[in-house]
Amino acid sequence: MKLQENVLLSNYCTYKIGGKVRYFLDAKDANDLINGITFAKENKLPLFILAGGSNVLFSDSGFKGLVVRIKNQGIYVKGNEIHADAGVGLNVLVRESINYGLTGLEWAAGIPGTLGGAIFGNAQAFGDKISENVKSVEALDKKTLKIKKLSNKECRFKSKNSIFKSKENLIIISAVLKLKKGNVSEIKGTVKEYLDYRKNRHPLKYPSCGSVFVNPEVKIRDKKLLNKFPDLIEFNKKGFIHSGYLIEMCGLKGKNCSNAQISEQHANFIINLGGAKAKDVLCLINLCKKSVYRKFGIKLEEEIRIVR
Repeated sequence: MKLQENVLLSNYCTYKIGGKVRYFLDAKDANDLINGITFAKENKLPLFILAGGSNVLFSDSGFKGLVVRIKNQGIYVKGNEIHADAGVGLNVLVRESINYGLTGLEWAAGIPGTLGGAIFGNAQAFGDKISENVKSVEALDKKTLKIKKLSNKECRFKSKNSIFKSKENLIIISAVLKLKKGNVSEIKGTVKEYLDYRKNRHPLKYPSCGSVFVNPEVKIRDKKLLNKFPDLIEFNKKGFIHSGYLIEMCGLKGKNCSNAQISEQHANFIINLGGAKAKDVLCLINLCKKSVYRKFGIKLEEEIRIVR
C-alpha cells in the first residue's frame, strides 16, 4: 500500500481548490481499497472515497484523515455490454462505445468524471441518465469488506441519487453497462453535437465542478410568479426547473465573491477565476440558495459534495 502524506487536494479535483490531506492513497484494485479502509479503521481516521474529482469541493483546511482515490481502470466489451472498473473515465467509455458501434453514452462526452462517480450521483445530461445503461454494479461493503453485486433495481436510482450516495458504506468497484447497437456515423455526430453544445454554453476555460445544484423537480403554482416568469409554464410541463434559470432570474450571473464567480455564461456554474478558496465558493452557494428561496420559494439542493 503506497500511502502518501500531506498531499494537496487542489491537485485532485477539477475546482483546483483544497488544502492538504493527512494521507492519500490511489486504489488500483479491491485489495488496495480494503487495505486503505483497514488502515483508516485501525488509526481511527475519517475516510473519503474520491472518484474523478469533478463533483467535489474540498475545504481550504484540507482533510484530517485518509482520501482514497479509485484508480482501477480495467475495461472490455462483450456484445452490447461494456464491463468497466469504477475508475474508468467517462470519455474513455464514450470512445469505446464508438469503437464498437454502441449507442447510449453519447450524453457523457466531455464530462470529466469516472464511471464510479457517475453511478454514485446518477449522472445525466441531455435527457439521458447513466441509470438507463447500468445492468449491474459490484460494490465493496466497507463494514464487512465483502463484495456485493447489485442489480439496477437494487441501486435505487433517483434524480442525481443512488443507494451509494445514501448509504456510503457501499463503494463502487465496477459495473456492467448495457447499450444498443447503433450507426457509428450517427453516434459520432451526436457526440460532436453535445461537445459543441458544452463548448458554446459552458465556461470551460475556468476550473469548476460543473453544475452546482440539482434541477428542482417541482411545479410552480403561484400565479404571480407564472405571470412574471412565463418560462415557468414550460418548466411546469417538464416537471423540473433548471437551477441555472432560477439563479439567473435572481440577477446573480457574474456575481463575485473574491476570485469565485457565478458564471456569466451558465448560472449553475460557479467558477474559479484563479486563486479562489472553498470559502468563496461556499459564499456564492449560500447566496444562490437564499436568493432563489426568497424569490421563488424553492430550496436548491447542492449536487456537489462538500468535504471538510
